[in-house]
Parts: sequence; C-alpha cells; structure tokens
Amino acid sequence: MTGARPPIAVTGGAGFIGSHVTTALVEAGHPVLVIDDLSTGRVANLAALGSDVELLEADVADPAVSRALGTFGVSVVCHLAAAIDVRASVADPANDALRNVVGTVAVLQAAVDAGVGKVVFASSGGSIYGSATPPPVAETAPIAPESPYAASKAAVELWFATFRRLHGLRWTALALANVYGPRQDPAGEAGVISLFADRLIAGEPTMIYGDGSQTRDFVHAADVAAAFRAACGPVAEDLRVNIGTGVETSVRRLHTMMAELCGAPDEPGRAPARPGELHRSALDATLAGQLLGWSPAVQLADGLAETVEWIRGSMPGRAAEAPAAQPARGPLRT
Repeated sequence: MTGARPPIAVTGGAGFIGSHVTTALVEAGHPVLVIDDLSTGRVANLAALGSDVELLEADVADPAVSRALGTFGVSVVCHLAAAIDVRASVADPANDALRNVVGTVAVLQAAVDAGVGKVVFASSGGSIYGSATPPPVAETAPIAPESPYAASKAAVELWFATFRRLHGLRWTALALANVYGPRQDPAGEAGVISLFADRLIAGEPTMIYGDGSQTRDFVHAADVAAAFRAACGPVAEDLRVNIGTGVETSVRRLHTMMAELCGAPDEPGRAPARPGELHRSALDATLAGQLLGWSPAVQLADGLAETVEWIRGSMPGRAAEAPAAQPARGPLRT
C-alpha cells in the first residue's frame, strides 16, 4: 500500500456510488478495502486504482468481513452496500429489510469486532422524509417513510444509536439526494438519468411515470464522494447530514435536457405513477456546509453531458461511434 493515511473500507465499493467514493479516498491518500459481492458492482470500476485498493468479494454478512477489517487495519467503514430499488421494496419488504437492515447490523458488528472507530452510512434523503414537509427539506424535518426502502434506511439510524451507546462506535449518516453520473449502469438498478440516456442514445422509447411534474434533487456522484471523504474525519458524528443541491428539477424538464444532449426526439411515453415514489424531493444541505465544509460543485447541465458521454462510450452496441470500454484490470482479491 502506498497511501499515507489510515485505511478505510467501502462496502459496495465496486458499485456506482461506491466506486466514486473509493476513487476519492484513494486520491486523498487512503488505502481502501472494497467489500462487494459483485451482484451489481463491477471490478472494472476499480481498474484504474491499482495497488491502493484490495477487493474482498463477499456479502456484508460474511464472517470474512470482520477478519478483513482487522487485517487491513481499517479505521473507518463507508457503508454503501444496499438494495436500492423502491419498487422492489414495495413488492418484497422482507427481502429489503434483510439486505438493508440486517445487512447493516452485520456491518456494525463486524466493525465493533475489528476495532473500527466510525461508520459513514449512505442513507436516502430522497425518501426518508416522505412528502409531508415541502422541499428543500432540512434534517430537522420529521422522518416519514412512504416505502419499505425508506423505512429500512430510517430504521438503521436506531441501530447506529444503539451501537454508539453499547460499543462507542461513532457514525455519520449522509442522507443523499438522487445521485447520478458516470458508472450508473442502465441495465442495473439505475436512476432515471441513466435510463433516459441509454434509451435516447439507442433510439428506443422512453417512459415517464405520472404526469412528469414530479421533481428530484439531482446530485453528482463526484460531489457525493467528496462528502463521504469529508465525513470520514472526526466531524458530524452521531448525526444525519443531507447531501443534495436544494434544486428541484421536474422529470419532464429532465427528459427535455436529456433528449437535447442525445440528439433525440423529446417525446416520452406516459404510464401511471408508481407506488412508494414521492412527488417532490429536494434537500437543504446547509448543515453539510457547516460541518463538512461541503457544497455541490457540479452543475446539472455539465453533469448530464458527462453522463451521456460515458454511456455512449461504455454501453456496447449503444452507439456505433462509441470507443471500446476499458479492460477490467481488477485489483487484488482477498
């Protein structure tokens, strides 16, 4: 390991957001242990990071996780491994709770057993507050989940508080807005931006669920990674901190922006709104500025253009002019 700073573990670190977090930590000088079962993550997302990253291919509940944390000398765990599909959580809430609540408790116990000092958790600011509080929503708003996915994210905070009292394990929950950017795979548990881009580039039909007036707060993955990097320090402990832009963008407006970038017709199909999804969402991230020194740096128009170009170049067969994807020069597996 060449990093000069304390080792950090990232669960789900080969996935979309997790790989951005891993990259930011390596660039800051931290050796990183990635824990990922590769069900949705990709080794190729870590290919450029070299020997400063080791990969443990395992479920977060595997006993090997605690051993690896101890062997690697991990000081902080960034916990991003999760089931993220709201619709799937509505269809099978028990499975969602198993992966997102029980899985997180397993990570907390592994951290305690390995002597880890802190866990930084990827919560969902886009869902846990529900629709009762008008956006932009601050951390002082009541939690009001409207889906099993949101309920699981909210429930985890009680487990963090319990482990803090029992074991002294420090924590920070970053309540993320709707994250987008390169590496978000349209074929997986994708967000609306990557889905729109993939279909528009391919000349395939797009779909808006509801009337299109529903809004989201879109925050770039690089900005989210910067927030995780800051939260790994002795800051914002035993708190939830919102990470978003505070700006609402309607799904219909988003489609227009994406169609222009992709050179495609702005003619989405329509379908009924889906259960469990909020109509409006945006976060007040004032506290993140005060405690983490964080603010979003990537403007939506710039981030969308970057995402479209990544999808053009990384989705085989989606564009004749797309360059070949980078080879998977994966890190060492442990």
